[in-house]
Amino acid sequence: MNLFETIYTGSNQALDAAEGLFKKAIDEKGKDAKVGFPETAYSLPIIYAATGQKIQTLGELEGAINVVKSLIDEQPRLEPALNAGLATAVAAEIIEAIKYTLEETPYQAPCSGHITDATIRSLGVPLVTGDIPGVAVVLGECPDSETAAKIIKDYQSKGLLTCLVGKVIDQAIEANVKMGLELRVLPLGYDVTSVIHIVSVAIRASLIFGGVEPGKLAEHMEYTAKRVPAFVNAFGPLSELVVSCGAGAIALGFPVITDQKVLEVPTLLLTQKDYDKVVATSLEARGIKIKVTEIPIPVGFAAAFEGERVRKDDLYAEFGGNKTECWELVTSKELSEIEDHKIEIIGPDIDEVDGEPKRLPLAIMVEVAGKNMQEDFEPVLERRIHYFMNYTEGVMHVGQRDTTWLRISKDTYASGFRLKHIGEVLYAKMMDEFDSVVDKCQVTIITDAEKVAEMKKANAEAKYTARDERLASLTDESVDTFYSCLLCQSFAPAHVCIVTPERLGLCGAVSWLDAKATKELDPSGPCQPIAKEGIEDEVKGIWSAVNEHVEEKSQGAVSRVTLYSLLEDPMTSCGCFECIAGIMPEANGIVIVNREFAATTPVGMTFGELASMTGGGVQTPGFMGHGRFFISSKKFISAEGGPQRIVWMPKELKDHVQDKLNETAKEMYGIDNFTDMICDETIATDPEEVLNFLTEKGHPALTMDSIMSSMEG
Repeated sequence: MNLFETIYTGSNQALDAAEGLFKKAIDEKGKDAKVGFPETAYSLPIIYAATGQKIQTLGELEGAINVVKSLIDEQPRLEPALNAGLATAVAAEIIEAIKYTLEETPYQAPCSGHITDATIRSLGVPLVTGDIPGVAVVLGECPDSETAAKIIKDYQSKGLLTCLVGKVIDQAIEANVKMGLELRVLPLGYDVTSVIHIVSVAIRASLIFGGVEPGKLAEHMEYTAKRVPAFVNAFGPLSELVVSCGAGAIALGFPVITDQKVLEVPTLLLTQKDYDKVVATSLEARGIKIKVTEIPIPVGFAAAFEGERVRKDDLYAEFGGNKTECWELVTSKELSEIEDHKIEIIGPDIDEVDGEPKRLPLAIMVEVAGKNMQEDFEPVLERRIHYFMNYTEGVMHVGQRDTTWLRISKDTYASGFRLKHIGEVLYAKMMDEFDSVVDKCQVTIITDAEKVAEMKKANAEAKYTARDERLASLTDESVDTFYSCLLCQSFAPAHVCIVTPERLGLCGAVSWLDAKATKELDPSGPCQPIAKEGIEDEVKGIWSAVNEHVEEKSQGAVSRVTLYSLLEDPMTSCGCFECIAGIMPEANGIVIVNREFAATTPVGMTFGELASMTGGGVQTPGFMGHGRFFISSKKFISAEGGPQRIVWMPKELKDHVQDKLNETAKEMYGIDNFTDMICDETIATDPEEVLNFLTEKGHPALTMDSIMSSMEG
C-alpha cells in the first residue's frame, strides 16, 4: 500500500468510526442532545473554522459528517491527500465531541482531553514572548520508557509545550516524568483521535488571536502554518489512521517526524531513526531556534519548570512564607564598585542547619552596573528574579520584595543544589537577558538572621519606599512619551498595545517602566516610544501621534484608538488579556470578568463568549480587554465616568483589586469601601437580582447619566 492509499484508508476508517459513534449517540441521547466541548466559545472549533457553523446538537452533526465525506477524494496526488487528512481531523473532532455528550467527564487523570479557551489565552503571553518557543506533539510508542523520557525532558528543558498521545503516556509515567500543564508536559489521551485537542488549540489561536473569520478555512490554515510553531513526532508502527492524522497535521503546516521508514516529503514528512537526533530534527523542520544559557547548576533550568510547585511532602528548605524574614533587592552601582561574578554567602547554607524542613531567613541582593543602566530599571530587573527562580527545577518562588517565599525540593537538594546556585542562576540570567544595560553583576545571599534584618533596614526599606513614591508620581500627564508593545503581533497582526504610566499592557505583564526598559534593551524590538503629541481629546485619551503610530504598526487595520474610552474606538486586544469589560445597560454600568471565571456573567455571556467578540485586533465599542491592575486606575474608562461604573465582578477578582480600587474610589468620588457596592456571583448573576442589589447598596452608576447615550449619539 503506497502513502496515498494509506492516507485514504485511514480517513475512511475515521469516517466510519465517526458515523458509528454518531448513530450510537443518536440512539442513546436523541437528535436534540447538546454536543460540544466545555468552556469554549467556539463550539466544535475545527468545524466552526471550516464552515462557519456552530454545531450545538447531535442532529446538526450530520452535516459535519457530510463535510468529512466531501473532503475524501481518492486521487494519487498530494493536495487531495492532505484534504483527506483534514477530513480525518474533522472526523476526530466529531468523535471527541460525542465522547463529551455520552459522558460528562470522558477523560480521567492524567489525561486532559479538551483544552479550554481560558488555558489557550493564558498560553498566549509565553508563546509570543518565546518562553514557550513551540508545541511538540509526541504520538505513539517509543522503543522503551527511557527513550520516551529522554525526548520529553529534552523538549521540556527547551521550554516547549509537549503534548502526549497514546502509549507514550504510560512510558512517561513509568519513567517518572512529571506531567501537567504547569510543567508543560500534557497527556491528551490514549486514543489517536485525542490529538485533535491540540489541533483545536491551533485553530482557536487563529480565531482568538488572529481574528480570522469562521468559514475561511484557507486563511485559518495559512495562520496555523505561519504562526503556530507546532510539529508532530509519530513513533512506533504507523497505522493507517495515524498516517492520515499526520496528513492533517501537514495540511495545517505542522511537519511530521517519524522513526518509521516512509516516503519523505521534504520539510514536511521526515524519517529520523536516531532518537538522539529527533529533537534537533524536529526543531529544525519547524524553524524553531532555541537560545540556551548554560548555567553551572546541578538541576534543569527552563521556562517549562515555571509552574512547578514544591509541596509539603517534597519540601527540603523554605524561606519566608510568614515563617521567616525573606526579601530581595536589585540595585545599580558604579562599575568600579562591583566585582563581576562575585557570589557571596553570609550565614549557613541549607546543608548546615538542623530541622525538617530546613527554615532560614533569606536576603538576596543583586548589584548590577553598566554604562546604560538606569535607576528606573532596577524594579524591572528585580521582578525577573521571580521567573529566574521558578525556571529552576525544584525551586518555587512566590511574591516579591519583602513578601518573597522560596522553597527548595528534596530532589533538588539531593542533586547537589545549594545557595550558591541561586547566585549562579541570577548572575547568568541578568548578564544574558539584560546585556545591553548590565556589564557587571554580583550577588550576595544572606541567611544570618541579624544581618538579614540589618540590611533590610539599611538598604531595602528605603529603596522600596523611593520606588513607590516614584511610581505614584508617574501619571499619564507627567510623561511626554507613551510606548507601544507589539509582542503579540506574532499571533495578532492587527493588534497594537499602547502602554502608559496609568494603563499597563492588557496582558498584565508590561508596565510603562517595563516598556521603557525593553526599548533600552532592544532598540528595534517590540516596545517603541510614541511622543505624546497632537492632543485631540484629553478626556477620552486621543492623541494624533498615537493614532498615526497605531495605523502604521497595524498595517492600516486600525486608524484611531482612545485610551480611556470603552465606547469610542477602544484599544484593540490580541486575546491574551487578563480581563474583559462589557456594558450592562439595565444597570447603567459595566461588568468585568477575568479569564479564570468560567460561569455566565449578568450580561448572559461567559468570558469566552465576550472575548470572542474582541480578540484578534478588532475594535468592538462597548467591550474591551484589559489587565487586572487597570481596573483601579483613575484612567479606567474615565470617558464614561470611570471605575464607579463597575457594577459586577467575580468575587476572586473583586477581592484581588479591593484595596487599590477602594483607595481610588475614595480619592476620586469620596466613596468608602466601594467594592462592597459591587455585586459578584456569590450574590447574584441574574440581571434583575443584580439590579436589586445595586439599588439596595445605592450604587452610584444608577444615578449617573446613561452610559448608552454616547453610543446612541
